[in-house]
Amino acid sequence: MIEVQGLTKRYGAVQAVEDLTFTVKPGVVTGFLGPNGAGKSTTMRMILGLDKPTAGTALIDGVPYRSLENPARKVGALLDAKGVHPNRSARATLLWQAQAAGIPRSRVDEVLSLVGLTDVAGKRVGSFSLGMGQRLGIAAALLGDPEYLILDEPVNGLDPAGIRWVRGLLQSLAAEGRTVLVSSHLLAEMAQTAEDLIIIGRGRLVANTSVAEFIRTNSGVTTIVRTPTEDAAAALASALEHAEAAMPFRRATDADGRSVFEVPDRTSDEVGRVAYGAGVPLSELSERRASLEEAYMQSTEGHAQYVSSGGTNA
Repeated sequence: MIEVQGLTKRYGAVQAVEDLTFTVKPGVVTGFLGPNGAGKSTTMRMILGLDKPTAGTALIDGVPYRSLENPARKVGALLDAKGVHPNRSARATLLWQAQAAGIPRSRVDEVLSLVGLTDVAGKRVGSFSLGMGQRLGIAAALLGDPEYLILDEPVNGLDPAGIRWVRGLLQSLAAEGRTVLVSSHLLAEMAQTAEDLIIIGRGRLVANTSVAEFIRTNSGVTTIVRTPTEDAAAALASALEHAEAAMPFRRATDADGRSVFEVPDRTSDEVGRVAYGAGVPLSELSERRASLEEAYMQSTEGHAQYVSSGGTNA
């Protein structure tokens, strides 16, 4: 488990992180989100012992990173995939890292194969595309077969197939009981990858919860209802209008061109009880909630440090 308690970082008069407290559990992928300038990278650097906190603690397995007996085998990290020598080959880059950490040479070929770089292992890293560089960075993070993974924007530059591969990799590693903390600006992808979320804004904690609970808390629900006949639709409309607590609705057309009712701010249980009580048969009763992106924008409104004149984050 990663435990952050009261973590604070100031650079002169600039408050980068303020009294941040959260935990990252093993066994699930935890997404780390926040607007540009929110303090995500600074927080990751403090967890990894690269920046010293002004106050507070960041513990991995109960101790600071620098106190870990063999940190390279305990924690794998990707903060800057470009931070490698451009004239070294991919294999040479990983070999010196493995040797420095006491990791067997055979592990280098294992991780090169795992990330799909075996065929280009002898090429200079400087000739790599952005996506290939990200794969190499992920390979380096996996060298020590670590219990903990801390990855900053691991899908940056990857094509859709590569993004899906990273998603499956992270989920499989978490399923093995590892602790996985990953930041990303691709919210739709994070919604498919992560189970838990940590969201910060202006260095402060905004949320530390599951993806499902975060969306429920930060977005409304609309219940979609479809009836088999127009007579049933008329009966449903009357039932909704005359319910004990009237349920405003709007008529709409779904993607298949079928007429549906949209009942905002009411759950399917509430609407279903009204329909059942009126004896109205239903063909569909479902809920539609906001996407993670919509819920995220709602929760971080006012937390963005850099905002354009049009009101969007820079």
